[in-house]
Amino acid sequence: MSRAKARDIRIVLVTCPTLAMARKIARVVVSKRLAACVNVVRGQVESFYTWKGKLEGGREHLLIMKTTSKRLSELEREVKALHSYDVPEFLVIPAVAGSKEYVQWLSGATARPLSEKIIRGAT
Repeated sequence: MSRAKARDIRIVLVTCPTLAMARKIARVVVSKRLAACVNVVRGQVESFYTWKGKLEGGREHLLIMKTTSKRLSELEREVKALHSYDVPEFLVIPAVAGSKEYVQWLSGATARPLSEKIIRGAT
């Protein structure tokens, strides 16, 4: 495995209108290795925003996803495909530091399985 660096780690914030949707997105992106870990904040956050020129508000569930810069594009596509919002939140924060062990685990947990690498390389 290549040497994982904290600077390659990304934290992604996504909000969802329901806990069921938040859990579904979390399970799918982790099972597809697009994120190593997703925290689902079960307590609702209250959001205020403008949409189509109007002040809106609502209660949402926050997802905190941990991934790598290499998996960001695929993660964003998957979130958009699973999400009910026209424009779901997908905000990326770079990590500035992290424990060596956690960074290595995260990198390994988001690496493509060997079989997928072979299949992609053959096409």
